[in-house]
Amino acid sequence: MADFGWLDSRHSFSFGQYFDPDHMGFGPLRVINEDRVAPGGGFPTHPHKDMEIISYVLDGALAHKDSTGVGSIVRAGDVQRMSAGTGVRHSEYNASDRAPAHFLQIWILPEREGLAPGYEQKRFGPQEKRGRLRLIASHDGRDGSLTIHQDVDLYATLLSAGESVSHQVAPGRAAWVQVARGHVMVNGERLEAGDGIAVSEADAIRLEGRDDAEALVFDMAI
Repeated sequence: MADFGWLDSRHSFSFGQYFDPDHMGFGPLRVINEDRVAPGGGFPTHPHKDMEIISYVLDGALAHKDSTGVGSIVRAGDVQRMSAGTGVRHSEYNASDRAPAHFLQIWILPEREGLAPGYEQKRFGPQEKRGRLRLIASHDGRDGSLTIHQDVDLYATLLSAGESVSHQVAPGRAAWVQVARGHVMVNGERLEAGDGIAVSEADAIRLEGRDDAEALVFDMAI
């Protein structure tokens, strides 16, 4: 984790000053940071290249600007995808000077280098995720999901206590489950907010809420 005053960031994989050679990512999944940004704080303009960057906003709102000319407000329930490709510069600030912003910053390695930079943003309301796995990003953008340049299906779910969802994992694929809020049982393992687990030797995943919970499931070719 890293605490800069304006930013409290917790890392699932090696990032910045946190380095663990045994946790450099999982398949094409390279970064999952849980970031809390203080009112008025944020990331000043900085560059990225050859990365698919997804922001999943849990609370508050982010003000985004980038060198492609995009400027937007990304609110709780919104999901943003920025393809850095050949190079992009962007800034991301808490859009409020009173309330904190809480979001997951996700980096996925693209299927190839040198893609054109791009941006996409969509909202997925609670009713779409309640008691089910809602596809929010995919390689082909099916079912109204964001399009990402990698063979990854990203699902989100909201679960109440005792509520469960299941997902089949096809041969040659694996999954990563990230808990954003609450407590979730994943194939019998109890996870809490901030925890993640790799699922690489099972043909199905079962998630059960132990209280009001929110989780992401990444289904990917590895």
